[in-house]
Amino acid sequence: MKKNIHFSGVGGVGMSALAQMATGGEYTVSGSDRDFDRGQKKELREKLEKAGVLIYPQDGSGVTGNTVRLVVSTAIEDTNPEIRNAHTCGVPVVHRSEVLAEYVNSSDTVVVSGTSGKSTVVAMIFRILEYAGLQPSVITGGSLRELMERGLAGNAFRGKGTALIVEGDESDGSLVRYKPAKGLALNITKDHKTIDELKKIFLEFRGNCGEFAWNQNDPVCAEIFSGGKGTPYGVDINGYRVENRSMHPFSSDFTVSGISFHLPVPGEYNIENAVAACAGAAMYGVSLETAAVALAGFAGVDRRFVLTGEKNGIRVVDDFAHNPAKIAAVLSALHGAGKRVFAVYQPHGFTPTRNLRTEIVRSLTEGLSEDDFLFMPEIYYAGGTVNKTISSADIVEDVLSAGKNAKFFPDRSTIPAAIADMARPGDIIGVMGARDATLSDLAREILEAL
Repeated sequence: MKKNIHFSGVGGVGMSALAQMATGGEYTVSGSDRDFDRGQKKELREKLEKAGVLIYPQDGSGVTGNTVRLVVSTAIEDTNPEIRNAHTCGVPVVHRSEVLAEYVNSSDTVVVSGTSGKSTVVAMIFRILEYAGLQPSVITGGSLRELMERGLAGNAFRGKGTALIVEGDESDGSLVRYKPAKGLALNITKDHKTIDELKKIFLEFRGNCGEFAWNQNDPVCAEIFSGGKGTPYGVDINGYRVENRSMHPFSSDFTVSGISFHLPVPGEYNIENAVAACAGAAMYGVSLETAAVALAGFAGVDRRFVLTGEKNGIRVVDDFAHNPAKIAAVLSALHGAGKRVFAVYQPHGFTPTRNLRTEIVRSLTEGLSEDDFLFMPEIYYAGGTVNKTISSADIVEDVLSAGKNAKFFPDRSTIPAAIADMARPGDIIGVMGARDATLSDLAREILEAL
C-alpha cells in the first residue's frame, strides 16, 4: 500500500493548491475541510477529487499509521482531531509554508510578494511564460480563469518546464522560508502586520533571492530596497515607462516603453500589475513585445473585478478586495465603470478588522462619492476562538460620521432587495470581501433581484 500525505483544511486556497501539486507522485494524497463537512464548496471538492485527492471528514479518520505527513495551515488549531491523531500515530505535522518552500527551493521559481496584487501578477506572469513556450507551473492563492476553463480548480498547475510562479505570503511571516531563484516585490502596506515588521520580513526575503526586482513607485519598497541588490521597476521608470493610457470600464490600453498593450482588466492598479508581470517575465528572458501579445489574451483571476452580469442597465461586479489598498483600488475602478457606486463590503475577520479599522474607514470614505452607498453585512467568521469586540456596525458608524452614505445589515440576505429598491440604470454594484466562498452567490442574488 502506498504511503499517504494528508492536508487538513484542504478547501483553503493555499492548501488545495499544494494538494493538487502533490498528486501523481510516490504518495497518495488525501484531505479534509470543515466546509466540505458542512456541504459547502461542492465544486472545489469535486475538482480536487477529480485531480486525485481523496476527501475525508475532518474527524481524524484521514490520519493513520500509513500517513507520512500531515500538512496544516495556521488556521488549524492544536485541538483539531487530525493533529491529535497525528501525535498519537507519530505522524510529522508540517506547516503548509514548509511544503511550499520545498517546491520553491527546488525549481526555477519566481516568488511574487507584496500586500496587494500578488494573485493577479502571478496569473499574468503565468500567461506570459506559457505563451512564450516555457510550460511553467504555478501555485497561487487566486484561481486563474484560464485554468478554470480547462476544468481545473485554477490555483495550481504542473507544467512540463522548469519555471514555477508562486504567490508568497507575508501575513504569517512564512515569506522568509523561501529561497527562490527570483523574487518580485510589488508593494508594502499595513495589513496583517505593522510596517516595521513587514520591512524586516521583506529585507530578509530579498536576501534569500537570487535575482530580485521591486516596485520603485511604492514608497516603502523604494525606502528599503534602493541601493541594494536587485533591479527597480515602475510605471514611470525607463524600461517600463507607461504612457498613452486609455481607460475603459473593463479594460485599458497603454504603451510600455513604446510597446502597445491592451489589457482586458480595468484600472490603474492593473496597469501597475501588468508592469510588474513584465518585470517578472523579463527574469526568464521574455521580451516586452511577447508580454504585450500574451496579456491581450489575459483571462483574469476569479473574483478579481469579475462582471457577474448586467440587468436593466445596472452592472454587478464581484471582487476579492478586503484590505485598505485593495478596497481603494477597486472603488476607483468601479467609478470608471458606473455613474454611481453601490459598494457591498464584508470584512473577513474580527482581528484584521479591529487592527485596520482606521485604514479601512479611510479607504471607504475617500473612495466613496457623495452619491455612492455602502452596504455592510456582519464581519465574516470562519470559526475558531476569536475576540468579537468589533462589528461592521462600528465601521458603518465611522463612515456615516465622515459624511458618506452607509448602512449595516445584520441579516445579509436583505441586501439584494435593499439594493434593488435603490439602483437605477447606469449604477454599478461592487461586492467586496475575502475568504467567504458565498460572496459570489451574494453577487448573483443581487443581480437576480434587480
